[in-house]
Amino acid sequence: MKRRTVIAGLASAAIFPMPSFGRTLEPYFGPQITRVVLHKKRRRLYLLHGTKVIKKYKVGLGGVPVGHKQFEGDGKTPEGSYIIDRRNPNSQFHLSVGISYPNAQDIEFARARGRSPGGDIFIHGRAGEHVGRGKDWTAGCIAVADRHIEEIYMMVLTGTQIDIFP
Repeated sequence: MKRRTVIAGLASAAIFPMPSFGRTLEPYFGPQITRVVLHKKRRRLYLLHGTKVIKKYKVGLGGVPVGHKQFEGDGKTPEGSYIIDRRNPNSQFHLSVGISYPNAQDIEFARARGRSPGGDIFIHGRAGEHVGRGKDWTAGCIAVADRHIEEIYMMVLTGTQIDIFP
């Protein structure tokens, strides 16, 4: 094994806390994911290195899949540019990576209408119990198969841009 690969594997173990569900996640040694793109209408999430798609996944969305999330409880998945800003190895949805919704514009829009913009938007798994609930069942998050969130969790670094399109 090349020295760089060993160092990358050790670094990923330090960066990505291991989940408590008893399995060890496979380290990722491929090209750095520089951008995540979600096309809501297509129900596809893409992990990119530059302009090259490295992986793609089918997704489920909020219970109201059309339109930009504006208020807490509206069931919509946000649209726009955000950042992957946190990781949860102990998510109730298997694993999750957080999205920086709401941004300043989202907060301003909701407050001007006397409402809360909501928050806690994640890309997460289904955690078994949510399998079979239909394709759009979340409160505004992006759901993928548990095996896929394991890959995403290991591939996408905190600070990566995510662009969410209608």
